[in-house]
Amino acid sequence: MSIRHTRKPASTILIIGASRGLGLAMAAEFLKKGWNVVGTVQDGARTELHDLADEHPGRIEIATLDVTEPDQITALHDRLSGRGFDILFHNAGIANANPHQSAAEVSTEEFVHVMVVNALSPMRVVEGLQDLVPAGGLIGIMSSGQGSISNNEKGGAEVYRASKAALNQLMRCYAARHAGEPRALVLMAPGWIRTALGGPDAPFSVEEAIPKVVDVLLSQQGKPGLQFLDREGRTVPW
Repeated sequence: MSIRHTRKPASTILIIGASRGLGLAMAAEFLKKGWNVVGTVQDGARTELHDLADEHPGRIEIATLDVTEPDQITALHDRLSGRGFDILFHNAGIANANPHQSAAEVSTEEFVHVMVVNALSPMRVVEGLQDLVPAGGLIGIMSSGQGSISNNEKGGAEVYRASKAALNQLMRCYAARHAGEPRALVLMAPGWIRTALGGPDAPFSVEEAIPKVVDVLLSQQGKPGLQFLDREGRTVPW
């Protein structure tokens, strides 16, 4: 009599905003850990995520999503309906063109755009896709240490800081509405990293930072409630 071994299906993460930078690096790191990835890109243009998918046949699925368009969030949900994701992670975000501008100096249009992309859209994505994450799963969003009000002693990057602080507050509201549920919720502050968004002067490379970010996310699986953490797993003051 032979013993039949059933192979456990690979875990899967859905990364919103995976075409480049931190999202792309997260996709690569999760692949290294044996996970499968569904990653979104903003439009139909070819990206580095497509190159990564070619290197890992059958393990990366790419979907198009502009996070500022609610209809596209609904369409992505419909496309993925019936599937379950161990982790949903929202990475997409922007900074205003001139980070040295004060809130009084930035145009109304640019201020609104940053707020919509960095604060409103992530919450719409979470609300719209939350049922794809099972009770024991994790929902995470890329925040920033600059969203910490307590730690803001030097100022600067006012519009970006404000958008991340707003994101943190909205996520706390979400957590309060879902108090008692078993899902883990994480706001991630990855640190200042050399990317198109972080710029060339950032002290840490993607290769240094992202494995730690991924390890922290994995360590939070199965831990209900909202945490605001840095890449070392330390709690960031609100």
